[in-house]
Amino acid sequence: MKRLPLYRRTRARRWPFRLIALALVGYFAGLVWFAATLATEETADRRTTDAIVVLTGGSLRVQAGFQLLEAGLARQLLVSGVNREVERNELLAFAPLRKDLMTCCVTLGYAAGDTIGNASETAAWAMAHDVHSLRLVTANYHMPRAILELKRSLPDADILPYPVFPAAFDLRRPTLAATALLFSEYNKLLGAWGRHLLASGMELLS
Repeated sequence: MKRLPLYRRTRARRWPFRLIALALVGYFAGLVWFAATLATEETADRRTTDAIVVLTGGSLRVQAGFQLLEAGLARQLLVSGVNREVERNELLAFAPLRKDLMTCCVTLGYAAGDTIGNASETAAWAMAHDVHSLRLVTANYHMPRAILELKRSLPDADILPYPVFPAAFDLRRPTLAATALLFSEYNKLLGAWGRHLLASGMELLS
């Protein structure tokens, strides 16, 4: 049996390492891009929308959503992913809102347990309430994945991002916890992209 020359065998053995190195470079380049493109300040866009949607995960999000509703930037608001034990009056304790607005214009969604669930819950609510445009309120690090999931569930809706900025996540003064959260959210975003690409491919083949 004829054997490959030594230099060819050496080059063949190097290919897996080169592919791994290329994948790592791509991964960390994407991480830098992800961190660099996150919003760092409140949006100045004051257009009105049909609705405001708040994805739970921190009091800042609910407070921001209620302020936008009181400012008249939408006629109704959905808080998606509320814990089943939380009631309306409990939300008012840490996120003040006029009681008439809470009664007439705020829906608490209890069906979602994650971002995919948020998107499904929001899509069902939007279709039931004739919502074609919405302002999405969530943390800045969560916004890219939230929009990706929501556009999959509501492809024709106009979505305006309204990021909030948790004090624990400040990349200008990064902590170990903030860095870990950045990596975690980036990995989740990659997973969401992969899942949607696979689903799109399956749809084309079907």
